[in-house]
Amino acid sequence: MAQRRIYRTRSLPVQIDLPDRPRISVVIPTKNEEKLLETCLQQFTPAIKNRYRIEIIVSDGGSTDDTIGIATAYADFIATHELDRRQTIAEGRNRGAELAHADLLMFLNADTIIADIEKFLERALQRFAVDESLSAIATRVEVMPHVRKGSDVLFHAYFNRYVKIANGIGLGMGRGECQIVRRKAFEALNGYNATMAAGEDFDLYRRLRSIGKVKYDGKLLVYESPRRYRKYGYMHVYFDWIRNGWAVLFRHRSSDQVWEEVR
Repeated sequence: MAQRRIYRTRSLPVQIDLPDRPRISVVIPTKNEEKLLETCLQQFTPAIKNRYRIEIIVSDGGSTDDTIGIATAYADFIATHELDRRQTIAEGRNRGAELAHADLLMFLNADTIIADIEKFLERALQRFAVDESLSAIATRVEVMPHVRKGSDVLFHAYFNRYVKIANGIGLGMGRGECQIVRRKAFEALNGYNATMAAGEDFDLYRRLRSIGKVKYDGKLLVYESPRRYRKYGYMHVYFDWIRNGWAVLFRHRSSDQVWEEVR
């Protein structure tokens, strides 16, 4: 039985059962995610965590709702943002990664659900185990089935193929909803570019491609909330992605200075 210990991240104590040498560190950046965070965290049941030796790290960017209270019930570590300025999601992910112990980092958004978690974890672990040159995996992303519309199916079919082709030609690309990265590769590049308010996910995978393989795996499926698409529409969201992507690719910075929360 794992020894129960008290760990402290800044001023917030978290009580955890830490397995010997985790295989996967799941890092979840949050800000005011009380509506969806618990569902995301509940998929990592005690049995799943023990079987696959998973630790859960929530990195909060200054929530004013009950996000921290929910995280405390499930997370092994919680990082908190205490500076008097807005934190980028890139900073939040990097802060969470600093607390990680595993050789494999899995960055999930707080509104992300893994489609078949055991098959997903088995396949991801196997792929990294058999290919030491693999730096990162890009997963397939779809909208949650219970709220999915025809427009969701069409757009994600297109965009998943786009991500597949981008990786196939060596560009390096992965959606921020789920990014699985070998830790030594992540640290070699100093993680996400903390100055980027958007496009940091594309930027990381683009840079990872320079030191190892980045592969798209369509059998690794995650579901996301459609909240941003419902508020702005696909054309607006896609235009923002393209605009920030081009800025990252050619100017090494994001186009947006602030990425608006949709909760």
